[in-house]
Amino acid sequence: RKRFILFTNEQLADLVELQPKTASGGGASREEVMENSARDILGRVPQPFKLHDVMEKYPVMYEQSMNTVLVQEIIRYNRLLSVIHRTLQDLLKALKGLVVMSQELEEMSKSLYNNQVPALWAKAAYPSLKPLAAWVGDLLLRLQFIQAWVDQGMPKCYWISGFFFPQAFLTGTLQNYARRNVISIDTISVGFEIMRVESEAKLAEAPKDGCYIRGLYIEGARWDPATHQLGESKAKELYTEVPIIWLIPSVNRQMPATGVYNCPVYKTLTRAGKYQQRQRSRSNVKRTRC
Repeated sequence: RKRFILFTNEQLADLVELQPKTASGGGASREEVMENSARDILGRVPQPFKLHDVMEKYPVMYEQSMNTVLVQEIIRYNRLLSVIHRTLQDLLKALKGLVVMSQELEEMSKSLYNNQVPALWAKAAYPSLKPLAAWVGDLLLRLQFIQAWVDQGMPKCYWISGFFFPQAFLTGTLQNYARRNVISIDTISVGFEIMRVESEAKLAEAPKDGCYIRGLYIEGARWDPATHQLGESKAKELYTEVPIIWLIPSVNRQMPATGVYNCPVYKTLTRAGKYQQRQRSRSNVKRTRC
């Protein structure tokens, strides 16, 4: 299935490359489409966060690692926002003939025309396979999540899909627990509990230990709220959202012998990461032994 998806994407990309470079039938020209797209994105994407103000409001604190996590997230998003604004402004100038159209700007204009994320942005961004329109919408939601955190304080429930680098957030959760209880962080791991609440609004407050998260999805199964366990997927339903999860730090946590499915978590459908590398290394060892 994965090979079929990759092959299909390659075929569609080839078709996009073969499309006419000029408009016909009285439609908007290629330059007009690129200019309109650039102006639309430039008008929707906000300016970088004021980092100095955020650092004053959320200073580095030994007992609260989430302040550091927030600042690090803003630094990463600011880098991306700066690249987006700078390159879009340069492209608009190049389309008007005010500056030279470089190779990078040419590739960027082609991506805007084809509804693809420019390579200049992808290098400074988080992993994503979305087309440009959906990618911009997702970016705006992420920025709204960060802005609400800055304005209203730490949320009761964290949107884990909105983090630029979620690993730092998970480490911060463990650090808070370790420092509060004066325990070595090396002995702490994360357990979890699926909450029975229907939405974040019904949460009274954040937990004393650990944190609530949302934004995970299951492929090939679903969470059955009636039985409070994994169940079979419904017909024609590929992905289902997981209810709010309580991540619970615990010392020397032992995995139950039965009743638990060790499920990997991926950022994108490419399923790349340490889990895949570990599986590949095991497969190579088996092949070598055979």
